Amino acid sequence: MKPTASFLSVAFVISLLPIAKALVGSSWTVTNVPSTGLTDITFPLTIVEADHISGYYFAQQFGFVNSADVGYTGLQPRPNQNGRPVLHGVFSSFVAGSTTTDSNCAAGADGGPGVSCSVEWNGVYGRTYDLEVKRTGSSLWVGTVIDTVTGARIHIGSYTLPAGVGGIQSSQAGFVEWYPWNGGEPPNHCARLPYQKTLFGHPYTTRLGSVGTQSLAYEYGDCVGQVAFKTEKLLIGGVENNCGFKGQTGV
Repeated sequence: MKPTASFLSVAFVISLLPIAKALVGSSWTVTNVPSTGLTDITFPLTIVEADHISGYYFAQQFGFVNSADVGYTGLQPRPNQNGRPVLHGVFSSFVAGSTTTDSNCAAGADGGPGVSCSVEWNGVYGRTYDLEVKRTGSSLWVGTVIDTVTGARIHIGSYTLPAGVGGIQSSQAGFVEWYPWNGGEPPNHCARLPYQKTLFGHPYTTRLGSVGTQSLAYEYGDCVGQVAFKTEKLLIGGVENNCGFKGQTGV
């Protein structure tokens, strides 16, 4: 049977996603992107519900012109501190030759080349945070979390890409990952997945005439059909997804 266009699209997007214990993917596109790429893109993200424990990573990938490698930005829950919730913001480059002088960053990304940056703050579950990725000058990229209620800008980090690497490409994908299982899975692990509900808003950019769209989410990995996954498009824009089971801790 000849594969349909939609099947090819999903299969291609899955091939772009990280080889890890990710569970959910959701592709995004931006129209009217120049051949040199975008100089900025922003991803709205809301953690509607998740236990205040380490384990989940809600992220968006983005690719660069003239590079086969990608960057990530996203949010991770953390245990409460002094009775207050904590969120962990991430901004990474997997491009070999990336460098940084930022105190929030370090060399290397998931054991390979690149740069990893992070910051923690007293975040609010259920609030939308805009994850801004922006180029300053010719090759310095800055990651920022923007609180859409207070307007506060929280610096995640910054890195410099190698000469010749261009702007952000017109499409890539986001994902939901339960990363503790990367180091080994408990028996019957899919049934032990903690519950989460997140909203991935439509990405946007300051480039005039460019419009971003976040596509309906889908399952992938070894727990497909086993984690009560649901997804739907939102009237306010973007996509909701949820999976997992309340009361579970992943172990």
